[in-house]
Amino acid sequence: MKKIVLALGIVTALLACSQKPSGYAINGAISGEVENGTKVFLRKVGENNLPVDVDTTTLENGKFLFTGNAVKSPEMRYIFIDKLPGYAAVILENGDVEINAQKDSLGMAKIKGAPQNDKFASYLEKSQEINLRGISIQEDLQKATLTQNEASVTSLTDEMKELQEEYKNLDLDFIKNNPDALISVLLIDRALVSRSLPAAEVQILYDGLSPDIKESPAAVRLVEQINAAKKREEIEKNTEVGSKAPDFSAPTPAGQQLALKDVMGKVTLIDFWAAWCKPCRAENPNVVNAYKKYHDKGLNILGVSLDRSAEDWKNAIADDGLIWNQVSHVAYFEDPIAKLYGVDAIPAAFLLDENGIIVAKNLRGSQLEEKVAELLQ
Repeated sequence: MKKIVLALGIVTALLACSQKPSGYAINGAISGEVENGTKVFLRKVGENNLPVDVDTTTLENGKFLFTGNAVKSPEMRYIFIDKLPGYAAVILENGDVEINAQKDSLGMAKIKGAPQNDKFASYLEKSQEINLRGISIQEDLQKATLTQNEASVTSLTDEMKELQEEYKNLDLDFIKNNPDALISVLLIDRALVSRSLPAAEVQILYDGLSPDIKESPAAVRLVEQINAAKKREEIEKNTEVGSKAPDFSAPTPAGQQLALKDVMGKVTLIDFWAAWCKPCRAENPNVVNAYKKYHDKGLNILGVSLDRSAEDWKNAIADDGLIWNQVSHVAYFEDPIAKLYGVDAIPAAFLLDENGIIVAKNLRGSQLEEKVAELLQ
């Protein structure tokens, strides 16, 4: 009978060990004096990349605890402590996670516990080691620059380039070796946002992720971003130097439709700007000078405003003396012309030859004048 009871006990223990955690627990410990009762916030990234509170607790004797029900898939969360600088990143997943940090360096927190956070901690350790080496090289580079030690400057610059390549390879190797890690999804997202990799290569990295991690909210969002990047890159191909500029039409300040083909000159500048854009307004005098100098010789300009207010647009035209043709849908970056040309930041400009071929992009000041003069020779 005792043997039967013992066997049942072993089976029960094994079953208990094999069961998935029923929820999550984040145990934190902060070194350094922090007043008891200080608020600790668990936050996520919400709309417009603004932090949103998920949970709140208090710090007691340097410790805090967040608990919750089981989550379907891992998600990144951030821990903020009232009146302390920075934050600690943690992956919300089922199981126990431990976070240890100094009060003045939450970003350097040590994380261990559940599988996703162990992978995250492994990546952070390697990443921080490379960052520290980068800081050291940067400090040595500044000293070499101040002492005008050209040999050291060249050597350190090369060393920094090698380190940057090592950092890039760290991300790629981690993604390939950890297809079931949430941090792999976030690293792919970073490569996409920074445009360090083309969308086709990002797609390959995504395809290599595990089926489970593809169900995470971060991976679902990533799919949408990859598709958007593919469309953007296709648009960019159509507006590369050497491509025929896509034609378009839009309302003038008077409300009449005006097409690009109707205002083509020997040289044509398509200038994307807006009344609210300070760099655009600062550049406008240079564009005015170029127009006055070269219009009679064949330079035409078509301004495309990404304003949100027709009144602001019209006032800026008058205030800056923009005497060339202007069009706008007054739709900010939702303007169909901006989308057609892949413009997601302004000022932006496309210089066309007499055949409507894009010969240069985003030239400013003297560079614009020099190119226009060359084309009009």
